[in-house]
Amino acid sequence: MNGRGMSCCELVEPKLAELNRNFEKVSQHIRSAKMLFSREDHKTHTKQEPHGTVVDSTVLDKFECELQDMLNVVEKQLESNDEDEKLDDERAQVEEVLERGEQLLQQLAEDSRREKIRLQLLFLQTRHSSNKELRSLQREKVVDISTSSSQYNTDQDNLLNWLSETDGQLSGLQVADDEQKLQATHQGIQGPYSSIIRTSPFPAEYLVEINKILLAMADVDLLLNAPELHAGIYEDFSTQEDSLKNVKDILDKLGDQIAVIHEKQPDVILEASGPEALQIGDSLTQLNAEWDRINRMYNDHKCSFDRSVEEWRQFHCDFNDLSQWIAEAEGLLAEARTPDVSLDIEMARMNQQELEEGVSSHQTSFLTLNRTGEGIIQKLSGSDGSFLQEKLAGLKKRWEAVTAEVMKRHQRLKGDNQELIDYTRKLEELSCWVENIENAQDEKPTVSHEEKLQQLMSLIEEMDMQGEKLQWLNRNEQEVLLNKCISLQEREHISDRLKTLTTKWNKVIREAPNRVRELQAYVHKPYLVPQTKTPGYSVLQKMVRVSSASESVAQAQQETSAPADLDKTTTELADWLALIDQMLKSNIVTVGNAEEINWTIARMKITKEDLEQRHPQLDSVFTLAQNLKNKTSSSDIRTAITEKLEKVKAQWDSTQHGVEVRQQQLRCMLSDSMKWDDQKQEMEKLIGKYEIYLHALLQSPKEMLIKQISENKKLIQELHKGDTNMSSFNDLSNKLLQDYHDDDTRKVKEIMDHLNTSWINLRQRAGNRQNALDTELKLVQASLKDLESFLKWMQEAEATVNVLADASQQENAAHDSVSRRELKKQIEDIQAEIDAHNDIFKSIDGNRQKMVKALGNSEEAALLQHRIDDMNQRWNDLKAKSASIRAHLEASADKWNKLLTSLEEHLKWLNLKDEELKKQMPIGGDVPTLQQQYDHCKGLRRELKDKEQAILNAVDQARVFLADQPIEGPEEPRKNLLSKPELTPEEKAQKIAKAMRKQSVEVKEKWEGLNTCANSWQKQIDKALEKLKELQCSMDDLDADLKEAENTRNGLKPVGEIPVDSLQDHIDKTTAFREEIASINLKVKAVNDLSSQLSSLDLHPSLKITRQLDDLNMRWKLLQVSVEDRLKQLQEAHWDCGPSSQNFLSSSVQLPWQRSVSHNKVPYYINHQTQTTCWDHPKMTELFQSLADLNNVRFSAYRTAIKIRRLQKALCLDLLELNATNEAFIQHKLYQNDQLLSVQDVISCLTTVYNGLEEKHKELVNIPLCVDMCLNWLLNVYDTGRTGKIRVQSLKIGLMSLSKGLLEEKYRYLFKEVAGPTEMCDQRQLGLLLHDAIQIPRQLGEVAAFGGSNIEPSVRSCFQQNNNKPEISVKQFIDWMHLEPQSMVWLPVLHRVAAAETAKHQAKCNICKECPIVGFRYRSLKHFNYDVCQSCFFSGRTAKGHKLHYPMVEYCIPTTSGEDVRDFTKVLKNKFRSKKYFAKHPRLGYLPVQTVLEGDNLETPITLISMWPEQYE
Repeated sequence: MNGRGMSCCELVEPKLAELNRNFEKVSQHIRSAKMLFSREDHKTHTKQEPHGTVVDSTVLDKFECELQDMLNVVEKQLESNDEDEKLDDERAQVEEVLERGEQLLQQLAEDSRREKIRLQLLFLQTRHSSNKELRSLQREKVVDISTSSSQYNTDQDNLLNWLSETDGQLSGLQVADDEQKLQATHQGIQGPYSSIIRTSPFPAEYLVEINKILLAMADVDLLLNAPELHAGIYEDFSTQEDSLKNVKDILDKLGDQIAVIHEKQPDVILEASGPEALQIGDSLTQLNAEWDRINRMYNDHKCSFDRSVEEWRQFHCDFNDLSQWIAEAEGLLAEARTPDVSLDIEMARMNQQELEEGVSSHQTSFLTLNRTGEGIIQKLSGSDGSFLQEKLAGLKKRWEAVTAEVMKRHQRLKGDNQELIDYTRKLEELSCWVENIENAQDEKPTVSHEEKLQQLMSLIEEMDMQGEKLQWLNRNEQEVLLNKCISLQEREHISDRLKTLTTKWNKVIREAPNRVRELQAYVHKPYLVPQTKTPGYSVLQKMVRVSSASESVAQAQQETSAPADLDKTTTELADWLALIDQMLKSNIVTVGNAEEINWTIARMKITKEDLEQRHPQLDSVFTLAQNLKNKTSSSDIRTAITEKLEKVKAQWDSTQHGVEVRQQQLRCMLSDSMKWDDQKQEMEKLIGKYEIYLHALLQSPKEMLIKQISENKKLIQELHKGDTNMSSFNDLSNKLLQDYHDDDTRKVKEIMDHLNTSWINLRQRAGNRQNALDTELKLVQASLKDLESFLKWMQEAEATVNVLADASQQENAAHDSVSRRELKKQIEDIQAEIDAHNDIFKSIDGNRQKMVKALGNSEEAALLQHRIDDMNQRWNDLKAKSASIRAHLEASADKWNKLLTSLEEHLKWLNLKDEELKKQMPIGGDVPTLQQQYDHCKGLRRELKDKEQAILNAVDQARVFLADQPIEGPEEPRKNLLSKPELTPEEKAQKIAKAMRKQSVEVKEKWEGLNTCANSWQKQIDKALEKLKELQCSMDDLDADLKEAENTRNGLKPVGEIPVDSLQDHIDKTTAFREEIASINLKVKAVNDLSSQLSSLDLHPSLKITRQLDDLNMRWKLLQVSVEDRLKQLQEAHWDCGPSSQNFLSSSVQLPWQRSVSHNKVPYYINHQTQTTCWDHPKMTELFQSLADLNNVRFSAYRTAIKIRRLQKALCLDLLELNATNEAFIQHKLYQNDQLLSVQDVISCLTTVYNGLEEKHKELVNIPLCVDMCLNWLLNVYDTGRTGKIRVQSLKIGLMSLSKGLLEEKYRYLFKEVAGPTEMCDQRQLGLLLHDAIQIPRQLGEVAAFGGSNIEPSVRSCFQQNNNKPEISVKQFIDWMHLEPQSMVWLPVLHRVAAAETAKHQAKCNICKECPIVGFRYRSLKHFNYDVCQSCFFSGRTAKGHKLHYPMVEYCIPTTSGEDVRDFTKVLKNKFRSKKYFAKHPRLGYLPVQTVLEGDNLETPITLISMWPEQYE
């Protein structure tokens, strides 16, 4: 292409770029087909291979990266023009990635990951295919364009040569002499090259725009088929809403683009060739069809989403309402119980009516909630569905418990009215049975047909008994309700319940047999309705007969032929007739539904047959009554029998007549409904036909206007004919509405209204189009008439102008003043006519498109277009000739004086306009002012344009005049100033020339300066107006966003009115709102940036804009501050009152104590009785007071251990396993030992710990009390200043030290908490461990006995024990701890105390004589059979002959025979040792360390030896 020249490149390259940008239209259909094929293939693959193999995640991640790289490569290929060799390599890589992706999809098991990769592969495949097709199409286009470029180059060269020649000819022409040559040249311009410039839009560009929109629709189709819109409809509402909102925004933009496309269609069709017009029509048809399809898909998704959100919202509200009522009911039930769990009769009586009304009013809500919940659970995922099912099950359990308790209390409170109790109980039982059978008849997708059938048959077997119960309830209703102890409200309630129950019963007995048959058809099992002859069998027999059951006539006669007495028989017969009457009243059918009417007619026929089959029973009743009348002699009895028979007969006749009347009415209704349905279908077809016809007329604007009017009139005539059909349909519809108003006529009413509305709209649209076409036709006819008149006048004017032109060229005309004045007068007259016809010309030229369009694509349209173009040319020629003649006539002897005067007037005008322009400066500060300046500048430039020809002509004429004058020399001074002789003609000419030279120069300079200034001012105004309008639009947009955000903020509920359980939801909503308004900040910055840019344009905003800008900034800041303040308040409220607050700990104290919290969340306690406060929990204070009793223990290690043991039990930490403690730390992610925990964090951790304990030891653990006590102890130990912060390591060491577990395991856990990553511990880490551990005895006041709070000696002792190594291992630490160092001796002693608590030793204390010894046992190694119990040993008591310094051995568990023999041997040895030996060989119970001013050494018997197992708890 480069070898064909620059012109070819300039022509071809834009076309190629356009193809590169818009090629998606070519591959649109291919993409859709491939996408469908890929989906089907994926579905088949999913069905064949439901479970894939496990693929390594690293392989998937690597493949996704390669896939993304290939997508980027393909996108670059679509935007670039690289060489084919490089593109071939990249295409090979893309095809390789596609093959690998298909293989990977078959191995992938994770559905979400597989769907994501499949969509990416599909997108890559479509892009790759589009790229290949684009390249081939580009090659074809290059060949076509190259062929046409040669012809284009030839035409271009010819045109340039012709323009050069024409320019040369025009430069040599004069105004007067070469008029004919100028006219010939002008005609030459209008000839061969008048069609080169094309002003109409290209049909090819129009097709590109259409295909762009089709491509965008394909992208919208992908978005609507995305996984987030096809997952669970009740899941992830926010993602679905965002996706639909995104699609909606795209559709709105596409709608505007499609409207523009339709606006351009008529003009494009006029310029298009035949094949192009067909292609455009096909493309528009495809565009409209695709647009309708996309909009339907979006509307379906949107409706489904809105319906799901509404159902979920309603379910959530009902669930919360019912939960709240159940909670209130449980509270009311609990209030009526005394502390000994007995019932407070008075309190229960006060609340009983409210509870019963609540149960009754919420019964329907409970059933609806269960049905809705089951439907939602089916559409949720496994975890969410099971969670919701658990919540529903829990709610149902609570509901049943509340209703059972209410009924139980009702029976107890109404114990004095046993009859009412029995009546209410039977009413409840029957109500439950009816609800059960209704539920069994409902469609439940979770239950199989066999289970439904079994459940329904089991309920139908009870129908006889329930029927007798319903009869009993109806018979005894009045008797029960007449009881004076029943309130009026309760009577109405019982009566309403019985009526509702009767209605439900009638419905059930009608539908049950049909439902049984349906289920039998499903499961193909021969279940039959039970026909056992129980006492209540007549009820079932009635039900089966009324609902078309196939009971035999003989059986019915057999059952009713032998009644026990006349009353029973007549009552049963009357009940059966009443049941039929009730059915007739409640039997409402849908008018217009032939199928339903036929079904009802069949039921009426069966009912009539039942009446005929029952007629023998009526005869038998009369026979029985006659026999009774013959047998009895009492006239009263005979009269009663006669009345009863007449009543039954009247009821029978009434029922039979009602059945026949209803049957006849249904037959008429069926006939009328069938006629109505036929007419409805006929009208729908008629309306659809005319809609299509009208749409076709609207889509054919290229037809001639007269033809369009004719076709539209034809349509209106057809519509007038259709009025008869519409009237007939309305008459029939009104007849149905009037005749069958007792039945359901909504369907007829809705369809009639819909068809009437459609028909009226159709007629209105046709009439509006007819009016518009008539108006347009009148306008076109008027324009054509004006055109003919104007052309006729123009012909006369041209002849006149030609005559005047010839006359002005004659020589005598220039010298004859009379002829000159006459010619001038005539040219003024013709100019006045031209000015008068200027408006007519503009009107005709403005209506050009309408006139051409009215003629369609005919030859007349082309001819009219040619005539109008010729008219334009002749009009311009006429005005030019008139101006030329006037100028020629004015070129007379005095023309130079007039020219001078004209120059002075022009200069004066230019000075005036210059002053007006300067008054407009500087640039205004608001849009109205700027708009006024802009309009003024436009007007000034328009005036300059109008004056340009006159001024330039004047300057040129002056130049011509001055060219003939001699060059002016210096002016000589006058010799005699007083004399003023008359000037000669030469001097006058020189004077005029001098003045004309000066004036022409000033006019020329002023003209150029004014034009330059006006252009510069126009540019400034344009830039300033553009920037200011942009600023104003941005400010308006920002103001709208701020108003919306402020309305949303004002609509938020105040923090004080928000329920506690909703605080977290409001925090999330406020956080989301803060994120939503974050985008406003960008708009604020944009507005401020635009405002700062105005200064560079020398534009100072007005006070109004400045105030508006300041107001927007202030509102934005206030909005930010208010949102942040609200979020802070919500968080504080959530902290104080939310689920994570300390409110649940308030129950840890009892009156008069109250638990309160300080500003740093540290708890303190208020005694309202003494009006004092303290940091310690009342129970903790009592515990510390009880520890004072242990101060009589003589030995510090045991005293401290016993105190800690008592504290451990009070905090229930003796139940806490080490593993559970460590799991709690892991659960709360307490990994950083240096981290400071707040009180709330500590409470959260302790709550987790004690929740686990409460599950195992429910009777021993009181969670609020234990958590509060343990928190109190931790604060006393590690936060004496009550700062509200505790280190993680301190918390861990405190809880682990008092937890339950093996001692060595506890050593390991403690070492692990302070050890580094290498599982080694240095001196600093060990020091931290010992420091936190020593705080436990320090808090008890026992730190002095364990070396004080200075832990350096203990650390030094440990590392000296291990040869002063820089770090020690866990084994070395445990070995050192086994030596029981003085600072930690309390810990092993605590474990021995715990182990000895339940130990029993079969020995007797030699001091207090206790036997057996419980706890520690101390055996002397100096005397035989000398034992001491722990009480005597701790108090330092001794028996006669035994000293404290004698060696003893300690046992915390019972001794064995081996230990007894060993001790006997030691005693025997010590018998022969002196006192000096024991002084030289002391036995210490701990490893002492040297301390500095921290107290004395631990008081322990120096000869004490501890004997107990190494593994103990």
